[in-house]
Amino acid sequence: MENSGLFQIGEVSKLFHISISILRHYDKIGLVKPEYTDPKTGYRYYSTRQFECLNTIRYLRALDMPLEKIARFLQNRNIDSIRELLLSQKEEVKQRQQELEIIERKIENRLNQLEDALTSHFDEIAITKKPSRRIAAIKKQLAPKSYLDLEDSIRQIESSETKTVTFLGKVGVGISKQQLCRRQFGAYDLVFIILEEEDTFHGEVLLLPSETCVTLRFQGGHEQAAGYYEKLLNYIDENHYVITGFSKEITMIDYGLSDDVSRFVTEIQIPVQRSPRGEENSTEVEKAGDRRRSWMDLS
Repeated sequence: MENSGLFQIGEVSKLFHISISILRHYDKIGLVKPEYTDPKTGYRYYSTRQFECLNTIRYLRALDMPLEKIARFLQNRNIDSIRELLLSQKEEVKQRQQELEIIERKIENRLNQLEDALTSHFDEIAITKKPSRRIAAIKKQLAPKSYLDLEDSIRQIESSETKTVTFLGKVGVGISKQQLCRRQFGAYDLVFIILEEEDTFHGEVLLLPSETCVTLRFQGGHEQAAGYYEKLLNYIDENHYVITGFSKEITMIDYGLSDDVSRFVTEIQIPVQRSPRGEENSTEVEKAGDRRRSWMDLS
């Protein structure tokens, strides 16, 4: 065997930096068959005729070419085939680059959101200008006792999606303007998901305009929110604001990110504007004449 010009599988493995298990797999799927297989021992031996094929495979695999495409090319090797193969792979690489850029932006967004949550000033009321936002929402009456009570609603929102989507830290619940004005905040009127620019969503998407909000963050989840609504509504009354839309109550950190309940962060946002002179406070009496009833207004 020494003078036959054949190489054992271990030698080929070292020459091409391809594991023995992969060489065996190539043999099994018919991609590269050994020159000779000893019928008694089962040992595989390769000749230099397989070297060119292995080198081509190694090159195309370095370009992340799938084995199925490589096999088709090896069965019909010519200039047109390799050109078409490389052009096709180039387009796939561009697509993956775009997908990776989206993933990178989503990671950066999430890191910024976490940093924002971790540096929160709790139990402090602030006036905050919120940019326009896209949301996917479902109008539904519910009184969640824990994050698990929201899961069914979230699955309903995602029902039109062909892929599993994740929205850690971007799930919220809302109370209608009408209920806020009546100081009824024991139950919620909708569940929503905040969509980032990078999020692809095939269901109905609603665009919220930019709005000024009275906001407050606290340590805890939805079950602790009622007292903070009372505090916010008192502030709205005392500072002569009127409520202009539904609240957005967003758990920035919850069970999806931490088992430590003491680290949970929730923010309540109530959109407002300054009360016109002489008008009654909208948290006590709804504005007469405001008869818009689209579900987006939730008034």
